[in-house]
Amino acid sequence: MSFAHYIKEIGRVDGESGLSEEDARRLFGAILDGGVPELELGAILLALHMKPESHSELLGFHAALDERMFRLRAPEGTIVPVVFPSYGGARDQPNLLPLLVLLLRRLSVPVLVHGALGGSGRIASAYIFRELGIMPCGNLTQAQEAMDNDGIAFVPTAVLAPGLAEVLRLRGRLGVRSSAHSMARLIEPFESASLRVVSASHSPYLEELREFLLATGARALLLRGTEGEAFADPVRRPQLSFFNDGQTRVLFEAQLRVPKDIPALSAGIDAVSTAAWIRRALAGEVPIPIPLVNQLACCLFGAGYTVDIAQAKAIVAIETGSLAAA
Repeated sequence: MSFAHYIKEIGRVDGESGLSEEDARRLFGAILDGGVPELELGAILLALHMKPESHSELLGFHAALDERMFRLRAPEGTIVPVVFPSYGGARDQPNLLPLLVLLLRRLSVPVLVHGALGGSGRIASAYIFRELGIMPCGNLTQAQEAMDNDGIAFVPTAVLAPGLAEVLRLRGRLGVRSSAHSMARLIEPFESASLRVVSASHSPYLEELREFLLATGARALLLRGTEGEAFADPVRRPQLSFFNDGQTRVLFEAQLRVPKDIPALSAGIDAVSTAAWIRRALAGEVPIPIPLVNQLACCLFGAGYTVDIAQAKAIVAIETGSLAAA
């Protein structure tokens, strides 16, 4: 298999760059299978980093990943599991993804988080989950048992998609993210339906994800993430959009201004401080930021916990004591 053609197409600077869906599927499949020599692989990943993935590339890359995934059985019941990717980590503010996950689990919603075990200098969700007593699953059997028995699991990428995990590790050598990071955020870890929480940090990529979710008929919640993690900014809520069967609906509009009354967050962003603050929030000792309460309502609705968003808002307002969010 010659890779010069792919490198040429990806690296074109005439505004027409982009692979067809089939070429993208073949190329990414070869990458995931470890079939691309190092020189060509570096050139491909760097070329992809220099531009946003096209719609056809996103579809092709995802198809290749989909063919190589190991998957779990979803817990029985009418509520579908909620899936969070975790590949960012805190840099300037507390990573509150574990708080959102534990609030969902307290409401008996099954939750799976997949992602990195390390933070590359940031505070990874895995660090905080460990402080909260949730250890990463070492293999598929452990992950399935955790979902069946506890309804919650943190699953490293390598357990679900070993080939993808190998490509993600190259960030340390290349110094930049690649299309593998984009694909990691779109992992579907279950054999049947789930609600994937999908985030991006930049508007152009949010629009690309919107087109992808509509084209694939995915069941998902899309938002602008916080420092690369899939939870709503606790200071100013982003737009929260629900996707299902090729349709989309905005459940919460983005806040244009920062509210006057903002609850104090954890003073430190390290794992120990963040976990301690999360325990206090779960105990009702400190208020939960309204944007996270809003996102919690969206997850309940998207997972089938309620039949409409108004009912979900009422439930989370009572559960969290945030009556202003109802």
